[in-house]
Amino acid sequence: MTRTQKLLSELIALPSVNPALLSANHPRAGEKRMVDFLTATAAKAGLEVELRQVFPERANLLARLLPSGSVRQRILLAPHLDTVDIANEEQLIPQVKNGRLYGRGACDTKGCVAAMMTALIELAHSKQRPNETEIIFVGLADEEAGQGGSHAMAASGFKADLAIVGEPTCLKVVTAHKGNLWLKLETHGKAAHGSKPDLGKNAVHEMARIVDLLETKYAAQLRRRRHRLLHHGTVNVGTIQGGVQANIVPDHCFITLDRRTLPGETDAGVRHEIQSLLRQHGLNATLANTKAALCLPLETSRKLPLVRQFLESVGQKKPQGVDYFTDASVLAHGGIPSIVFGPGDIAQAHTVDEWISLQSLERGKDMLVKYLKSLP
Repeated sequence: MTRTQKLLSELIALPSVNPALLSANHPRAGEKRMVDFLTATAAKAGLEVELRQVFPERANLLARLLPSGSVRQRILLAPHLDTVDIANEEQLIPQVKNGRLYGRGACDTKGCVAAMMTALIELAHSKQRPNETEIIFVGLADEEAGQGGSHAMAASGFKADLAIVGEPTCLKVVTAHKGNLWLKLETHGKAAHGSKPDLGKNAVHEMARIVDLLETKYAAQLRRRRHRLLHHGTVNVGTIQGGVQANIVPDHCFITLDRRTLPGETDAGVRHEIQSLLRQHGLNATLANTKAALCLPLETSRKLPLVRQFLESVGQKKPQGVDYFTDASVLAHGGIPSIVFGPGDIAQAHTVDEWISLQSLERGKDMLVKYLKSLP
């Protein structure tokens, strides 16, 4: 078993479920076990370790490798430490089968944690350490809920020249991803007895027309706006609820929808276009944002020297885009140019039989080592 595989196996056995996905004080909740283990691992390798509190008992972990000379630039290796919850206890027991390592977080994103930490430790033990580049492993808290860890880093004014955010990208360099806006629409009607529906106003019927409009004409409208890496924005009506019982005309109904946005689109702009569309079709609903934190799109220029160098190092001619949201957006909007990269396939994230290819894991670590060694 390689060092990277051993580290990943040890991390899978340490539950680090985001507390927002569990009941209060649940024994699997929080990243502390991961932080404590990685702190000891990094310190043993001679890295400088710092903890930055995000929430009570939850912190971002920083492990620094200083250059042999003066610091002229700073690179971050930034995976997140939290996972979604387990479906069964077996997901906390790492298992190797047919070239795959199974377990909760194997793909999202303890595989990235293992690859990035191992790469940094290898570099620390190598004679080919950068002369002018400081490299910092940043284990982020809370990505699976509100991105509290990356928001805390951005709010602190922390500076870096590039962040490589760890997510399963099939070892492709990603420079753009969509934003994510959750909206709640509510219609209001007039209650009446079910035997006299003409005396009421059915809020569910009004909402049904709105759902149809969003899923057809609005979705088609979004498909006409194209982005070179992200294709087009999307809308999905995820929940609907209305009424009390069958013999009462419902006087209220609400839906929640997921709107994936492109670079250049704003939350205010999305709300305005939805409200305008409803008015054009004689429909009326109140509209509210259901997320406290803004999930903005990411678009980092491939022309930035460090990004271009990374693309060349991994042998990739053009960057890619992905549909899902990451901490890279938060860091980028906080002033740190950010890209996304890591072993594993997002298709395995959050699944009951979550796994990562051992070949992808090792290759990802090797690609990071190669790039880091190429830095001045």
